[in-house]
Amino acid sequence: MSIKNISCVIIVKNAAATIDATLGSLNLFEDVVLYDNGSTDETLEIAKRYSNVTIFQGEFLGFGETKNLACSFAKNDWVLSLDADEVLSDEFIKNLISIELNDKNIYAILRENYYKNTQIKHCWGDDIIIRLFNRTKTAFTKERVHEKIIEEGFGIVPINGSVKHYPYATITDFIIKLDRYSSEFALSNVGKKNSSPAKAFFNGIFSFFKTYFIKRGFLDGYAGLIIAFSHMATNFYKYIKLYELNKERK
Repeated sequence: MSIKNISCVIIVKNAAATIDATLGSLNLFEDVVLYDNGSTDETLEIAKRYSNVTIFQGEFLGFGETKNLACSFAKNDWVLSLDADEVLSDEFIKNLISIELNDKNIYAILRENYYKNTQIKHCWGDDIIIRLFNRTKTAFTKERVHEKIIEEGFGIVPINGSVKHYPYATITDFIIKLDRYSSEFALSNVGKKNSSPAKAFFNGIFSFFKTYFIKRGFLDGYAGLIIAFSHMATNFYKYIKLYELNKERK
């Protein structure tokens, strides 16, 4: 049995550590679109091993616009959007095959978040994400970061099963991603939001307090400390980069 009426679409850059597991969970999909934004590691070599994967290459335009561009290469109107560090469960695939898709609906999945192979239950916890939609009816918002599928006017239907999310395999991954995401935030908000060194400092401190104490990240042990500190650094650099860009703009 194969999935013929849904295309799986992934944008990727330097995901050699995770892409094999991601693509390995998609063997029933006949059409998998991999839109690469300049990988310099083994990502593309790994992807070429999969006969159901078609590789496209282009620039990164921000997460929202890049995902919409990647969706335009899908063979089907129904699109399942995945990240290059997410792995679909067998239960989700089974239920996806049996579901009757409706243009009036968009579809959600439970995401379990991990650091290395440890599930993080407090700092991140599980979340419900909308990932399956008809690309002729809706699309991703155009935000450079924190993009999401436009929900207005649609019913939201959950599909049983889960997707396992492995965003960080090393501490270096945290550093790389916080630099990228903080830059995208600053670029998205330059001239729109005010910032200052004090705002950057206090946002960072509050982010650590919220993650480690309010969300009880300390119960996640060693991983909880790393994640809370990463949240602090990300928020500090988001607002200090925005401060610099606003200052240069004047």
